[in-house]
Parts: sequence; C-alpha cells; structure tokens
Amino acid sequence: MEKLNPKLIALDLDDTLLDKNTQIPEENVKALQQCAQKGIYVVLCSGRAEEGILPFVRKLDIAGSQAGRFLIAINGCSVFDLHLRQQIYKKTVDADVLLRADQLATENGLDTEVYSPDTIFYAKETKWTRLDVDLCHVKGEIIEDYKNFLKKGFPKMLIPGEPEKVAVLQDKLKAEFGDRAVIFTSKPFFLELLPPACGKGEAIEYLCSHLGFGIEEAMCFGDSMNDESMIRKCGYGVAMCNGLDYIKNIADYVTEDDNNSGGVGRFIQKYVL
Repeated sequence: MEKLNPKLIALDLDDTLLDKNTQIPEENVKALQQCAQKGIYVVLCSGRAEEGILPFVRKLDIAGSQAGRFLIAINGCSVFDLHLRQQIYKKTVDADVLLRADQLATENGLDTEVYSPDTIFYAKETKWTRLDVDLCHVKGEIIEDYKNFLKKGFPKMLIPGEPEKVAVLQDKLKAEFGDRAVIFTSKPFFLELLPPACGKGEAIEYLCSHLGFGIEEAMCFGDSMNDESMIRKCGYGVAMCNGLDYIKNIADYVTEDDNNSGGVGRFIQKYVL
C-alpha cells in the first residue's frame, strides 16, 4: 500500500491511544512525536474534559510546537488551543433538555452529572460519579441546588449506571429529544447527552477548516460509538482491531495491533512515516 499523507491525526484515548493501564505505549509516543516533527497536526480527541486530557498531552511532549497545540474535548463540544489557553470552539446542551433528561433519569433510578473543562458536577456522590471522576482525572463537585445549576447549560451530561437501566433510558431520551441532542453510550454503563450536530467528527471538521484544509486530509483512530462521526467524516478513518465490530465495518482501515500493543504507533510507522 502507498504511504498515506494526512495533514492532521486525531486520536481517541481510551482503548485506542491508551493501553489497559491508561498509559500511552512508547511506540505511540515515538510515532506521534515523529509526525509532529514532520508538521502533521497531532490532536488528542476524547470524551474527557480538557483538564483530564492534559496529562497525556504532557506525555507526548509536543504541545510547544504548532503541530501539538490543539486538543478536542468532551466528545467534540470543545476545541482548545493550548497556546492561547482558551476554547476556540464550544457547544452546549440547552438548559431545558438538561432539566428534562435529569428528571427522566431520576424516574428511572439514575443520577446525572455535567461537565466543565476541569470539573464534573453532580447532586450527590455515588460509586458511579467516583468511577467517572477517577477515569477522567478531574475534580468532582457536589452542587446543592443542582436543578437550578443545570439552567446554565453545559456541553455534556453523563448518566452513569447499570447497563440495563442505561439502555432503557437511552431509548426514552432519543424518543423525547429527537435531533435536539446527540445521545449514545460511550461505555455500556455511561450514557452521554451532547449538543445537536455535535461529535468528534464535527469538531475535527471545524479545526481542519480553521487550519486551512479539508477533513478529507485528516486521519483518525477510534474504537467505540463516540468515535463514529470522526471515522465516517475523516478521509482516513482507522478503527482499532480491538474496537467494536460496527466501528471496524465503517472504517477505511483497521489496525493490525491492539491498543495494548501500540497499535496506533505501529500503523503510523507502517503507513504514514
């Protein structure tokens, strides 16, 4: 196969760039550093908030360069410029959607949380909120008047809980909101609610345009349903071999090695560098 020639590479974190210990394998670090040296933009693209992505930015050690200055957070709700230290693109869910989703979650025995760039907010701490805070490596904060707090509007609501309850609620929310929100499970126990027409793919499309080229010149790596929009939109959509069959079936390419074996780095070394 001829070498591929992307101008930007976007990377999901969990089960893609990261191994089972949530570390970046050295093969991945080296390959992405070489990409940045060649002037290929390297963009971490996660469901996590900005603060939760920064440890991995530091590990790659390319943020000082033009190629490493951007990250995409909260599943595409935010594009963050590390040099300017500010969001250059931001989307939020309407307050009335958040309030109604919270009501429906409560009726189904589930609790909700909402995200800011550095904090996850919730009405009460549970084993599920602790799990999310630990996974995302950000602060968690209990809000006394949580319902009133939701009126501000937020980029993302997460509804964690037992997969059976989550699946039932997902159907109810989709029926209730239609195209007023993007609703999906990022893990069987995490139900996500995002702004309409929002996803990693849309954020990459914005960033490519901002940088002066089309998304057909972007490559992305992903494994799960929150990666679908970027796998579909990017010119080079790469699924991890350990990813969902659905994602592998819609991808242009599938890695030969999994996330624990530096699958991203090995693919880049073989087909890009």
